[in-house]
Amino acid sequence: MVVLELVDTLQRPLRDLRISVTDRCNFRCVYCMPKEIFGRDFVFMPHDQLLTFEEITTLARIAMAHGVRKIRLTGGEPLLRRGIEDLIAMLAALRTPEGLPPDLAMTTNGSVLAQKAEALKAAGLDRVTVSLDSMDDAVFQSMNDVAYPVAKVLHAIDAAQAAGLGPVKINMVVKRGLNDHSIVEMARHFRGTGFILRFIEYMDVGHSNGWKMDQVVPSAEVIGLINKEFPLEPLEQNYHGETAQRWRYKDGAGEIGAISSVTQAFCRGCTRARLSADGKLFTCLFATAGTDLRALLRGGASDAALADALAALWGARSDRYSELRSAATPGLRKGGEKIEMSYIGG
Repeated sequence: MVVLELVDTLQRPLRDLRISVTDRCNFRCVYCMPKEIFGRDFVFMPHDQLLTFEEITTLARIAMAHGVRKIRLTGGEPLLRRGIEDLIAMLAALRTPEGLPPDLAMTTNGSVLAQKAEALKAAGLDRVTVSLDSMDDAVFQSMNDVAYPVAKVLHAIDAAQAAGLGPVKINMVVKRGLNDHSIVEMARHFRGTGFILRFIEYMDVGHSNGWKMDQVVPSAEVIGLINKEFPLEPLEQNYHGETAQRWRYKDGAGEIGAISSVTQAFCRGCTRARLSADGKLFTCLFATAGTDLRALLRGGASDAALADALAALWGARSDRYSELRSAATPGLRKGGEKIEMSYIGG
């Protein structure tokens, strides 16, 4: 197989692969898997439709030969996938053409993290990002819609840090009228702890969350609120294509991030591809369709054929949905409704 670093039509390289390992989640967050849609009767993928760990590892190996350096496991909730530690060990054993291991991370709701943190680290996971949308128990439980308490997520965050899965990042999705009053309280709690809190603009991923532009709290507003209480100054990006704008407290109490895909689109630096749990590759979080790599795998395709498919897909990529977004987002959904975040991974 010829090693070739890939670039798309806008000269963006392929550097990050986000892998959804399951479409199932034990939360019903109102901005991702609202209970009205994902209720008791919702039909999730049968196990035989999911990529096996061996299939995931094959695709990751080929992607790493063509530029991928970071792999993030997502879901649904990835820790619900049985034997996830085995997959982590398989991915951690891969090497880039330069002989380096992948930067291996996971995004989780934290519900199973405390029990699994040490095993995840032992298997080769580098770090975790944990979702937490408010320090107010009533607000957080209304957002996850399964009455899961803040205290258990905080315990999981501490367990992850103790296991060496740090620096742990905490993601807060901010939705106006729901948890925007929790912004400063969240900043206050995590200041000086070594954890990195990131504020994410409420996004129009999928079609089930009823997204409206007036529910978005712009990152500039978030940073302004925190800056009034705790003065901030901007930081440089850690690397090209980083999604979060970084800020640090002027008193040295750590840093925060703001992910502004609605108001300050970062499409021009996007280096991410997403692999769904059933093996479809997507080149944009807001895509309406993916390319079925599972069919190629199970049809006996060689590594070279899989690499050619990846090269053709990435080479034709021109996605910049967030740059084109407007309040009339349905007009951008050519080819059908956007894929749900629980299917494609965040």
